[in-house]
This record gives sequence, structure tokens and C-alpha cells, in this order.
Amino acid sequence: MSPGRTSSRPTSKKARRPKPSPFDELVLQVLAFRDRRDWRQFHNPKDLSISISLEAAELLELFQWKHPEEVAGLVADPQGHRRVSWEMADILILLISLADILGVDLIKAAREKLEENDRKYPVARARGSARKYRDL
Repeated sequence: MSPGRTSSRPTSKKARRPKPSPFDELVLQVLAFRDRRDWRQFHNPKDLSISISLEAAELLELFQWKHPEEVAGLVADPQGHRRVSWEMADILILLISLADILGVDLIKAAREKLEENDRKYPVARARGSARKYRDL
């Protein structure tokens, strides 16, 4: 192209939507999975909360009565690690479903809760301590 000439390409740029985050993509997958099966009708806060608790109990069961060395062996073993990760995934899937039903933005709620915890547990007083905030 010679000096002084401009490109023949249009100068207007179309507004592009930002690429969804991996978490946003997961949310869409979870909701699509649910909706393809017409399961939303069964999803209510009570039953989803119960299901989260039950799945958390299944996660706990994997660690129950095990010494720290046994837990380390469980998570080091590929099959044990998969069992743990799948129970965690069940909890996350149900939590996403509950958040959808209740209109909760999980990322925003988690950030707000971290800010609250930062106020309750200032580093200067909480570092290295397992005590509750009111006992610091």
C-alpha cells in the first residue's frame, strides 16, 4: 500500500462478547444437563440443600476413621483421588443448581464472604490460629 492510502477494510469494529469464564461455561453445562432431562421441576431449595448435605456426607465417608497417612494414600491413588474429586463435583453441581434456583451469584457471594472473613479474621490476630473470630 502506498503512503497516504488507507486500508480498504472497514474501520468499524463489532463489539465482541467476552469469552465466558470456565466457571460460566460449567454453569451453562450444569443447567443444560438439568434442563434436557426436565429436572428443574424437582429442584427446590429444600431438596437441593438436602442433596448437598448428603453428597458432603459421602465425601466425609471417604475420610472417616482414616489416619492422616491413610488419607494421603487415598488421594495419592488415582482411583481414590477420582472418588474424592467426583464427590466434590457432585457437591459443586448441586450448589450451582441451588444458586440458579435462588438467583445467587456464587462468585460475588464468595468474594463478599471472603471480605467479611477478612474483617473477622485480621491477619495480625488470626495468623496461625484455629480459634473462632470471637475468641481472637
